[in-house]
Amino acid sequence: VQLQASGGGLVQAGGSLRLSCAASGRTFSSYVMGWFRQAPGKEREFVAAISGSGGSTSYADSVKGRFTISRDNAKNTVYLQMNSLKPEDTAAYYCAAGRRYTRAVGAYDYWGQGTQVTVSS
Repeated sequence: VQLQASGGGLVQAGGSLRLSCAASGRTFSSYVMGWFRQAPGKEREFVAAISGSGGSTSYADSVKGRFTISRDNAKNTVYLQMNSLKPEDTAAYYCAAGRRYTRAVGAYDYWGQGTQVTVSS
């Protein structure tokens, strides 16, 4: 599985962005998809995950109520809608694919290249 993330950019606090992650292959719906982020000097952290069918979602407490993960299996794409952005959301955002519905970074097998999100105050 190859993953290509896009949609990052510079936005003011309170603004919105939508990240996309396009996947190759014909088995996209069999993968759990996750979004993670990594700020400079910090470890990569879980943001959100969605099951293969899209019926289950999970969020980090820091983004719950502001971010929404979704997927379109017909388009092999997963999205992360980010609203009410805060300066502390600034990070490189990565999409990932795995077989387990989990928040653990190490459980994901395939990773995209990352897209930078910068939120100015």
